[in-house]
Order: sequence, then C-alpha cells, then structure tokens
Amino acid sequence: MLKIYYEDNHIIVCYKEKGILSQADSSDKLDMLTIIKNYIKEKYNKPGNVYLGLVHRLDINTSGVMVFAKTSKAAKRLSESIQNHKFIKKYKATVEGLLDNNDYLLLKNHITKNEAQKKSYITDTGQEAILEYKALKSYKLNNTLVTDIDVNLKTGRFHQIRCQMANIGHPLYGDIKYGSKNKANEMPLEAYHLSFPHPTTNEILVFENKE
Repeated sequence: MLKIYYEDNHIIVCYKEKGILSQADSSDKLDMLTIIKNYIKEKYNKPGNVYLGLVHRLDINTSGVMVFAKTSKAAKRLSESIQNHKFIKKYKATVEGLLDNNDYLLLKNHITKNEAQKKSYITDTGQEAILEYKALKSYKLNNTLVTDIDVNLKTGRFHQIRCQMANIGHPLYGDIKYGSKNKANEMPLEAYHLSFPHPTTNEILVFENKE
C-alpha cells in the first residue's frame, strides 16, 4: 500500500518502507519509481510510459519520506534546490554507546565510496560530508547501551550517517558493515522529516512521518 503525503501536477511525496529500492537495479526487488509509476498510470489511466523523476535517494535499508518529480521541469528545479541546500532532511537513528549532547554537534569529513564493497570510508580527499546530530535518549537494547539520535543531514553521501557515526565510535545498532558487533533485523535509520520549496510556487512544504 503506497503511503502518499501530497500530490499535485508537479510532485508526489511518499513514504518508502525498508527493503524497497529507490530505483530499480539488476535485482528483482521492488523499487519506488516503478511502484509510483504504476500508481500514476492506473489512477490517471495514462497510456505509454509515465515520466517520474528521481531527485534524491534512500538506501534500501532506510525508510522515510521522499519526493518525486512528475515533470522534467519540476525535476530540474528540485535538483537545483538540493544543490543550493534548500532541502532539509532529518533522520532518526539508534547508535551504540552513550551520547548526551542536548545540542547539535557538527561532523564534517570527506567520504570516498568503494564501489566494489558498497561501503564508504572517511578519507583525506573525496566528497565533503556534513551532518549535525544530537542525543534524544539512552537505554539498554539487548544488553547493549544505545542512544537514539536526531540527525540533520546537510549533504547526501552514500551511507553518510552510517559511516560518520561509526567513525566517532558510535556505529548504528546492528550495522555490522560499519563495525557493530550486534545483529539486528533491520537498520535503525529513518528519514522522518523532509522540507523543500515547491518547484513552481516556491512555498516551503514540510512533511514528517509521525508514526
């Protein structure tokens, strides 16, 4: 069942569940582009191919709010807004260890993606990666001390939150790829907040998953 927050002639804002790709790859896994295209085709009885622009992505293991463009003009303007840092993306995550900072702390690194390993590394060169994080609450999870954090993501690099938090000694709970010793059924990472200017009206739209 597709969860839609907003739709008009220019954009559609939906919720991506964990386990679903943003865009199809060589596997046979479900992907958001195909799901939404089928929805548009059926709802509006559109013949032929349906245009849908992917302007940002979420990893398959990450759930959260996404916006898609229904026209090439909207896609171009949304992409420009991302480049001009007009998108606000906030995440909730559960990391290992104790964090008690009530105010946002800044992490700024350079990240390089290893394509073969599908993993990112902190390097001296590479793409700049910036985020802010603050602690929400700490507790024991399966005998491991963990902290729920709020993340304000400033740049959108591959596995950025996972890589940067692991780099300061606080990998996501169950994220074995980035150093966790615990096993988890799913990645404790959700893009719960997305706000951006509408591509035609410039009105600031705000969407949050509150479940």
